[in-house]
Amino acid sequence: MSKNKLLARLFFTMLKIGLFTFGGGYAMIALLENEFVSEKKWIDHDEFMDMVAIAESTPGPIAINAATWIGHRMAGFFGSLVATLGMCIPSITVIFVISLFFEAFLSLRVVAAAFRGIQVAVIFLIFSAGLRMLRKMKKTPFTVTVLAVTAVGMLCCSLLAIEISALYYILAGGLLGVGGYVCTAWRAQKGNHRQVNARKGDGNDLS
Repeated sequence: MSKNKLLARLFFTMLKIGLFTFGGGYAMIALLENEFVSEKKWIDHDEFMDMVAIAESTPGPIAINAATWIGHRMAGFFGSLVATLGMCIPSITVIFVISLFFEAFLSLRVVAAAFRGIQVAVIFLIFSAGLRMLRKMKKTPFTVTVLAVTAVGMLCCSLLAIEISALYYILAGGLLGVGGYVCTAWRAQKGNHRQVNARKGDGNDLS
């Protein structure tokens, strides 16, 4: 595929996602996964999970960050530019039009009823995306432990009406990941030292 065709495909893909997805970045995760992983196969699931983590932990909306990342991944600087523009244009256009008659727009009962239905659909989109990511997650003692601790922490905060930014959960997960990596590397190094010492001992016995 030529560079221009790839850029056009990136732009219109992001334009479609930005135009037909309601509810913000988290609601877009399911559609992003379907487009990037299942249909177009631009990235695999592990890369998608990394993309979500990076997009959430960096400043700005997750959908725009994800569009910038995948655009750069596919076509460098211009890819990130057209992908970001494609994602932003629908929301900017719609918000601008709504702002022209904002009060009259919200006073319409049909609009209010539509938004109530959209809210339910958004909850389903976020929940279904989370379930898919959970099913495809590599089940190790470490990841299951982090998942359980995070779930319990979020549940306790919800019950106690304590508001904590999702960024703190991501940072905590990152710190736990680094800690798990350090522990694993230390154990592996310790095991290697034991094997080396055992071989030296066997060599001394033979001599």
